[in-house]
Amino acid sequence: MESEQLFHRGYYRNSYNSITSASSDEELLDGAGVIMDFQTSEDDNLLDGDASIAGTHYTMTNGGSINSTTHLLDLLDEPIPGVGTYDDFHTIDWVREKCKDRERHRRINSKKKESAWEMTKSLYDAWSGWLVITLTGLASGALAGLIDIAADWMTDLKEGICLSALWFNHEQCCWASNEITFEERDKCPLWNTWAELIIGQAEGPGSYIMNYIMYIFWALSFAFLAVSLVKVFAPYACGSGIPEIKTILSGFIIRGYLGKWTLMIKTVTLVLAVASGLSLGKEGPLVHVACCCGNIFSYLFPKYSTNEAKKREVLSAASAAGVSVAFGAPIGGVLFSLEEVSYYFPLKTLWRSFFAALVAAFVLRSINPFGNSRLVLFYVEYHTPWYLFELVPFILLGVFGGLWGAFFIRANIAWCRRRKSTKFGKYPVLEVIIVAAITAVIAFPNPYTRVNTSELIKELFTDCGPLESSSLCDYRNDMNVSKIVDDIPDRPAGTGVYSAMWQLCLALIFKIIMTVFTFGIKVPSGLFIPSMAIGAIAGRIVGIAVEQLAYYHHDWFIFKEWCEVGADCITPGLYAMVGAAACLGGVTRMTVSLVVIVFELTGGLEYIVPLMAAVMTSKWVGDAFGREGIYEAHIRLNGYPFLDAKEEFTHTTLAADVMRPRRNEAPLAVLTQDNMTVDDIENLINETSYNGFPVIMSKESQRLVGFALRRDLTIAIESARKKQEGIVGSSRVCFAQHTPSLPAESPRPLKLRSILDMSPFTVTDHTPMEIVVDIFRKLGLRQCLVTHNGKLSIPNTILIYRNNKTSSIKCLCYNLLEKENRQVLIPNNTNKPTKPAPM
Repeated sequence: MESEQLFHRGYYRNSYNSITSASSDEELLDGAGVIMDFQTSEDDNLLDGDASIAGTHYTMTNGGSINSTTHLLDLLDEPIPGVGTYDDFHTIDWVREKCKDRERHRRINSKKKESAWEMTKSLYDAWSGWLVITLTGLASGALAGLIDIAADWMTDLKEGICLSALWFNHEQCCWASNEITFEERDKCPLWNTWAELIIGQAEGPGSYIMNYIMYIFWALSFAFLAVSLVKVFAPYACGSGIPEIKTILSGFIIRGYLGKWTLMIKTVTLVLAVASGLSLGKEGPLVHVACCCGNIFSYLFPKYSTNEAKKREVLSAASAAGVSVAFGAPIGGVLFSLEEVSYYFPLKTLWRSFFAALVAAFVLRSINPFGNSRLVLFYVEYHTPWYLFELVPFILLGVFGGLWGAFFIRANIAWCRRRKSTKFGKYPVLEVIIVAAITAVIAFPNPYTRVNTSELIKELFTDCGPLESSSLCDYRNDMNVSKIVDDIPDRPAGTGVYSAMWQLCLALIFKIIMTVFTFGIKVPSGLFIPSMAIGAIAGRIVGIAVEQLAYYHHDWFIFKEWCEVGADCITPGLYAMVGAAACLGGVTRMTVSLVVIVFELTGGLEYIVPLMAAVMTSKWVGDAFGREGIYEAHIRLNGYPFLDAKEEFTHTTLAADVMRPRRNEAPLAVLTQDNMTVDDIENLINETSYNGFPVIMSKESQRLVGFALRRDLTIAIESARKKQEGIVGSSRVCFAQHTPSLPAESPRPLKLRSILDMSPFTVTDHTPMEIVVDIFRKLGLRQCLVTHNGKLSIPNTILIYRNNKTSSIKCLCYNLLEKENRQVLIPNNTNKPTKPAPM
C-alpha cells in the first residue's frame, strides 16, 4: 500500500539513485526559453538538428504551495523514436535533460565493473568532455588565425599588391626589401599600388584618383560578395551572433544556427566584411564561429549529442575560446562567458572553459598571424605610472563612454526597427552596398578612417617613442628642459599633432554615425572593435589635451606635485586604452570581463584602477538612460523570449489574480486518465493549437495526474498505428498504470503512460508572482500548472508558461503555451512560431 502511494505521488525506484549519483555541479539550473526572428529562406533546412530522446522530469513541492517530487519516466520496452525530442524554435526542458543525464551516469557506473569493455566505455564517457573541448579549442584557434591572416591580406589588397609574392600583405612584402629607409618604412619597391600598375604613376593627382577608385571598387566587391554568400547559402551567418548565442545557451532550439554551412559561410564572409572597410569588427562573430565548432564536435560524442543541456555546457566553453582568440585574452574569455552569455555555468564548465580558452590561445600563438609573437595586433606596454589627478579625465572618459553607449543603443535599435517595418529591409543586398559605398567614399581621404580599424587602435594605443613616425608623435623638440630622464619628456605639440587632432575629430564623427547604420546589416558584423576605436579616438584626443595642459601649466597645483619640468608625465596612449574600455563598456555593459580583457591586451597591472573607474562610470551613466546593453536590446527587438537573470521583477500580484480562463469563459481542454479514445485525442489535437494538455483522473474529480506534450502524443499515436496491431480510432487511450477492464469486443487499448509527465510542476493559486518568476528563472521550466486545493479546477486553473515573444513570464490559460504573441495575448490565439522569411 505504501509503495503504491509513493508511486502515485511520483516516486520511482530509481529516482533516488539517479540523483545521488549526479556530480556536485549538476544542480538545479537557470534557463529560459527563447525564439528566433531571422530572415532566411523557407527551404533553408539547417544542418545541426537538436534532438534528444525520451527523458526524465524533476519537480519540486513544498507544503501545499509548491509541489515537490522527483520522478523518472517509465521507459518503454521499445522506446518510441522521436518522443522526448524538441521541435525547431522550441525551448528545451532543462529539468528533464538533467535528469536524463543523471540516469545515463547512473547506468554507466552500474555497468563499469562488469567487464573491461564497460570500464573502457566509462572512461571514454568521463573524458569525452575534455576531448570535445580540446577539439573545439584547436578548431577555434586555427580558424581565428586563418581569418586574421586572410583579412589582413585582403584589406591591403584594396591599396595594392605584392608582385613578388601575391600572398604577402603590405608589411610582409616589405620585410624582404633591402631598399627601405626608416623614414619611409611603408614604401618599398616590391609593393605596387594600383595606380602604379594601371597608369604607371606613383604620385600626383592621377595616382590619387586611381587609388581612390580602386579602393571603392574593392570595398564594394568584398561587401557584395559577403552579403550574397550570406543570402544564398547561410542567412544565419549575418550579424554578430552574440544575442543568438545568449538565446541558445538559455535553452532555445535554433536548428542550423550553429551548423556546418553557417560555420563555413561565416568564416569566409567575415574576412570579406572586415576587408571591405565597413565599420565593424571580427571579434563578436569569432564567438559565433567558436560555438559552431563546439556544436559540430559535440555530435561526435553521444553524451552531448543526445542531451541538449550538456551540449550547452560545451557551447559555454566554446564562447570563452572565441573571446580568447578574438582578443588574446584567455582569462577574459572565461569571464566573458560567465558574465555575458551563459545561463548555466557550473564549476565543471568553468574548468573546461578555461581549458578551451587555453588551447585556442596556444594554437593562435603558434600560428602567429600578426608576426609580432603576440596574440593580438595592438599589444602595447606603458612604462610611465598614472597619477592621482588623472582619475578626473579617466572618469570623464567613462562618462563619454556611457553617453555613447546609451546613444548608440537607442539610435541603432531605432534604425533596426525602421528597417524591419519598411520596404528598405526587404533589400539587404542593396542596403549593404549603399553602406559600403558611403563608408568607402568618406573613409579614403582621411588616413585614420582609411586604415584597418585594428591598425588604427594599435596606433592610438602606442606611446610616442624615438622610433615612431606617426603624425601623432610629431612633437617639437625643446632643448631647454632642466632635467634629463630615461623616457622622452612631455614636449609641445607640432603641426603634425594638431593636424592629426583635426583628422581624429572627423574620424570620431564618421565612426559614430557609420557604426549606428552598420551594426545589424546582413553581413557578419561585430561591435567590439568599432566601439573600442571610438573610445580610443576620444581618449587619445583627451590624452593629448591633458599632456599639453600639463606642459604649458606645470605650475598648477594639480600638476606641480607630480609633473616636473622635463618629465614624461602624461601618456596619451593610456587615455586611448581607457577610452576604448569605457566605450565598449557603455555599449555592452560588461564590467569585470571587460577590465580583464583590456588588462590582458596591455599587460599593465598598474592600470587596472583607471580601467575599473572608467568602466564602472560608463556603466552607471549608461544605466541611467536604460539598463539594457546592446545585446539585450537586440534580443528584445527581435522578440527572443529571454529571461534575463540580472533583470529585477517587481510583481506584486498572486497567481490567482491573473488566472485565465475566467469563470465566464470556456473551460480548459484536458485529457482524462482512461476514458478517451484515439479519435478523441486526435480531434482535440486537430481542433486546438496547444502544445500540451493536463491529464486528470476524471471530469468529476479533477485530480491532476500529469501533463502530456502535444508532440509526444502525436508521435506516440502515429507509431502505435504503424507498429501495434489492433490500434484503431475507437481504441481506449490509457494513461493509468493499470488498464481498466473493457468489454471483450472492445479494440486493443493504447497505453501512453510512458509519455506522461507524472510530476508536472505545480503551484497554488496563492503563490506570489515574484516566486513564480524566480522558479522559472532558476529551474528553467517550460510551464507550470496552478491548482486550487490540490485539484485542477477547470473554470479557474491556469498554466503559467514562458512566453516565446517577450522577456517575461506571462500567466494565461495553457492554450497560450509557447505562442507567438507580441502585445495583446488572447486565450484562443492560434499564432505559431514561423520560420524566418527570405532575405
